Amino acid sequence: MAEATPRLGPLVHRAVHHAATLWLVATVQFVAAMIVVQLYWKGPPAYSLTHNYISDLGNTMASCGVWPTSGVYVCSPWHDVFNASVIVFGVLVILGALLVRSGFPSRTTRTLGLGLFVLLGVGAIGVGLFPENVHWNVHQAVSLLAFVVGNFGLVVLAIAMFRDTRWDGYRSYTLFSGLIGLVALGLFVGKVYGPLGAGGMERLVVAPALLWFVVASVRLLRIPTYAPRIVPKAPGV
Repeated sequence: MAEATPRLGPLVHRAVHHAATLWLVATVQFVAAMIVVQLYWKGPPAYSLTHNYISDLGNTMASCGVWPTSGVYVCSPWHDVFNASVIVFGVLVILGALLVRSGFPSRTTRTLGLGLFVLLGVGAIGVGLFPENVHWNVHQAVSLLAFVVGNFGLVVLAIAMFRDTRWDGYRSYTLFSGLIGLVALGLFVGKVYGPLGAGGMERLVVAPALLWFVVASVRLLRIPTYAPRIVPKAPGV
């Protein structure tokens, strides 16, 4: 029998590369799905990035018309694509968070930050399972959960990156991304939209985390991996 001895240093376990791949696929497929569903929006009026909410893409209303909760026109024939995509996003984010642990120092902030990412995944799955027109209250709750924990998770992970040379140059970016998302969330909840409109402000809540997943995944994929070093026991032991 042999014992696996972990190798310390600026490298990452191969599981971290698997996690980065999952996060990258999660984000790219979700953004692509949003674009495709927007293209197949049935108007006029056309889908508006400033007036329509992201969740309008998953609205399953059988007939087109004004969605009374938001007061904007909604008609998304490809809503199933959006809802399936956001569920896939949530599942992959959770799997990635479980696999990426060794990509961060072993600290309480790492556990907390990645735990918040797991909750982000749960919230995203809920968004897909409970469209805004079917379960409005549940949809609001899971959306808010995803918004809060996703951005707060970035802030916590930025702290976890402290004195980790693998994340040199990325700590400030991670912190800044989370803070932008939280500030935008505060404005969004307070209905202070400015020229961005409700839809644009909601996108400002979501975009920093989505972009971070891409940037962080590329960063992790560029860090060389190691396999656990096998140290055989002496004969007869």
